[in-house]
Amino acid sequence: MIVTYISLIILQLFVVLLFNRQKTMDTQIKKTDIRQLSREELKDYFTEIGEKPFRAKQVYEWLWKKSVTDFDEMSNLSLALRDKLKKHFEIRYLTVATSQKSNDGTIKSVFKLADGAIVEGVLIPSGKRMTACISVQVGCSLACDFCATGKLKRVRNLNPDEIYDQVVLINRQAKETYGSSLTNIVYMGMGEPLLNYKNVLQSVEKITEDEGLGMSPKRITVSTAGIAKMIEKLADDEVRFNLALSLHAANDQKRSRIMEINESNSLEELAAALRYFHEKTGKRVTFEYIVFKDFNDTIEDARELAEFCKNVPCKVNIIEYNSIDGGKYQQADRRKVDDFAQFLEQKNIIVNIRRSRGKDIDAACGQLANKNEIANK
Repeated sequence: MIVTYISLIILQLFVVLLFNRQKTMDTQIKKTDIRQLSREELKDYFTEIGEKPFRAKQVYEWLWKKSVTDFDEMSNLSLALRDKLKKHFEIRYLTVATSQKSNDGTIKSVFKLADGAIVEGVLIPSGKRMTACISVQVGCSLACDFCATGKLKRVRNLNPDEIYDQVVLINRQAKETYGSSLTNIVYMGMGEPLLNYKNVLQSVEKITEDEGLGMSPKRITVSTAGIAKMIEKLADDEVRFNLALSLHAANDQKRSRIMEINESNSLEELAAALRYFHEKTGKRVTFEYIVFKDFNDTIEDARELAEFCKNVPCKVNIIEYNSIDGGKYQQADRRKVDDFAQFLEQKNIIVNIRRSRGKDIDAACGQLANKNEIANK
């Protein structure tokens, strides 16, 4: 009897040790982020484990249409299949570390990435429009003289899912705060989109496709500081979203003073690339023009801009300058901005004056610089 009891105890210990060993081995398996797999790769995986190929479509839609972050939410999969997925894959996703709401209703969020890096994104409510301003890089490498983000070191590009997640989270904020979904997305946050070309285009695909968020590409604008060869590549790829160029000066001498990238991408080169873009896509280009006091705010500056506008069908967004720490530029006088816009309108150019939003929480154009406790830890 005693021998039998001891044997049972030994057997139980053996089972516990075996279970713990298996559990340790399972946790040591390096899991793949399932959102890095394409549709075809998902099909291949399910075929290999003896599942029907349609499982790939189900999982793809859970990930990109319903934006789930937990395999247990995939309710049309069996428990056994969900366990198998959890054993081999993980879903890395962004979280909102902090958020601030401006006096004008703008909401700036600090997003924490799976590796601990952070970026910022902004929800901009304006009338019937709900716009998400999203980031594409951790930091930025272009060092534009007037931009707070440009003073940060570029750490890395964001993956398509990390860009996509910003849209999902900001859309959730829009619904919870204002009872309305996003109407527009602008790639105008941290980083240069055309220096993260492949991932940006893949993120647009996930946002616009029927198996994804299903948003119209006409509601998406990608803004660039101006990389001529990549603008031509956009044309060759026949993108369907809108293109904006951060111009800010229409002569090379001035533009090179505030934007180093102009030294390797002159206005002449950019004009040729933009003409090619329009020829291939039929799309009108937006020129973004920040008006700085005593730098680019004269009628002569407006005349140079009007001349540049002849290169391609376009519209001009005149943007208020938003001060940054240690900045040497100031916002131009309101009267001069109005005169500047009136001159362009007299040349039959479509002009919008964009008033700053979220300035009091450093959420306005050019102010995203991770100025928060999370970022500085």
